[in-house]
Amino acid sequence: MVQTILDELLFLFQRFTWLSVLDLFLVSAIFFTVLLALRDTQAVTLLRGLLVLFIILAFLATVVDLPAFSWLVDKALPALLIAIPVVFAPEIRRGLERLGRAGTPTFGVFSKGRPAATAAAVKAVVEACARLSARRHGALIILQRRDSLGEYVRTGVVLNAQVTPELLIQIFHPNTPLHDGAVIIQEDRILAASCVMPLSASGVLDRSAERQMGLRHRAALGISEVSDSIAVVVSEQNGSVSITHGGRMIRKLDPDRLENVLLAFFQMGDSAQPRKGLLATIRGLFSSGEGMEKKP
Repeated sequence: MVQTILDELLFLFQRFTWLSVLDLFLVSAIFFTVLLALRDTQAVTLLRGLLVLFIILAFLATVVDLPAFSWLVDKALPALLIAIPVVFAPEIRRGLERLGRAGTPTFGVFSKGRPAATAAAVKAVVEACARLSARRHGALIILQRRDSLGEYVRTGVVLNAQVTPELLIQIFHPNTPLHDGAVIIQEDRILAASCVMPLSASGVLDRSAERQMGLRHRAALGISEVSDSIAVVVSEQNGSVSITHGGRMIRKLDPDRLENVLLAFFQMGDSAQPRKGLLATIRGLFSSGEGMEKKP
């Protein structure tokens, strides 16, 4: 028995060529990319269940002599291949969107024709958030970057107004017509208010030790998962200020730290040296565990 196994292994190694290595690498890369796209989403649990079911079916169909069951499995597999893209459609879309953004800087200014948020706009957002936080008025402010948010602008009320702290405070004052939803800012203009954002499906907030975070925080994470925009959210429960980017959230920011993070995002590209320093600052903030909800 042992000799037979050794002979089989020797036969396989003799047929192993550089094309076999390339073949294995490509297959492994595809599986790795799929798992990376599904990481920290609700689809992971579903995928785990499918794998367990597939292993059980394969075991029963190959090891145990069950002709009728084996026939049923063979006929059901094509339907499963069709069902998988339907079930995982949101994750596949997110993966393709990430692939479409590949090759562009993750932390950078807008592409040509879309200037980054101005320093005046950043200061207006920071001041408004500080005053909203003191009053415990909830707010969700989206700062557009490279990716267009036109489809979300169309869900709200178009303003095209200059960014000022007073206007932002008035928009998010409780019981006003525009307070429920998000404000989208491009450069130094408020494009629209009361915009509907996609909710996060990653489950990050479900694993949070604190349960005060609601739809605003889920929407902030959701828009950061489908675009490269920056979302600033003020909690109406405790007044804490959070910022999200790339599906991660830093919480409990004071005004000075919030301003530093926003300026770091929107003032890159002036020179190579400042760019490296600011990039390191942002990466350090989003990789540190202090006050952050992140994907484990």
